[in-house]
Amino acid sequence: MGIFVFLPLLLPLTALPVARLAEQHLHPRLATHLLTALAVVLAVCSTLCLALLVVVGTAQLPGNPLPDGWSDDEVRDAVPYDEVAGKAAIAALVAVAVGCAATGRRHRRVRRGAWRALQGLPERHLTVLPDRTPYAYALPGGGRRRGRVVVSSTLLDCLNAGEQTALFAHERAHLAGGHHRSLLAVRLAARANPLLRPLRAAVAYTTERWADEEAARSTGSRELVARAIGKAALVSRGAPTPTLAGIDGAGPVPRRVAALLAPAPAATTWPSVFTTAGLAVWTAAAGTVGSALSSANATVTLFFVLKAATPL
Repeated sequence: MGIFVFLPLLLPLTALPVARLAEQHLHPRLATHLLTALAVVLAVCSTLCLALLVVVGTAQLPGNPLPDGWSDDEVRDAVPYDEVAGKAAIAALVAVAVGCAATGRRHRRVRRGAWRALQGLPERHLTVLPDRTPYAYALPGGGRRRGRVVVSSTLLDCLNAGEQTALFAHERAHLAGGHHRSLLAVRLAARANPLLRPLRAAVAYTTERWADEEAARSTGSRELVARAIGKAALVSRGAPTPTLAGIDGAGPVPRRVAALLAPAPAATTWPSVFTTAGLAVWTAAAGTVGSALSSANATVTLFFVLKAATPL
């Protein structure tokens, strides 16, 4: 198993260069899918290897729940043993579990609270709430519920008819793209491995850019969407939680406005390796594959060693 058990903890560094380059050079839809997949795979691999370190590092500690055969001298010789790493891995796993649970609990609590606030109102795709606080966000559905666009009357009063149309198109794009899933996935991944935080910020930005482009396509005016974003950003407080998307939800608003005032990005499927973005993407992909192979190698090795040492 050797060093392979430690590699997935550090290989997320290979995904960092692609975060900013994906924002700048890839279509937002492709960038969102790519960065989300990288974050999830790398987080799963690093968490798995933390668990392996716990097994390996604590096999010799008194009171551990492992079978006695797992702490034999032969197993200790076959598998790298480090009590310090094992104890540190326990603390890290607890931190991962607590952080992910807190993030998931907050996401569910906010969603349930938002749906409770809509009880008794007509079941429409668009819900306007009489609220003095300006906000707009996409509230995903669940079960028999359909997702809704929730907007305060105060925010609508700040926009003209065309800008309101752009706002609605933007929020509908969030619902259609299931952006809340990507936002939640990358936040959980960042909880699992702090080295993935740049990917969390990048996905928060690319989902907004994706919705911007869909709104521009729907309304037929990139300038109109840019004005709506600029006005909403000046007055709105945003979505109630980072895992729900809103028109002013993430990323430097001037960058989003500048992107909308520029020509629409090309919907390429995969960048060439001979470009800067392509090189970063292939590097991140190689790091992700290496992380998956390293964790798989460590898992399989430990399984067979411990299986051989455990009496039937």
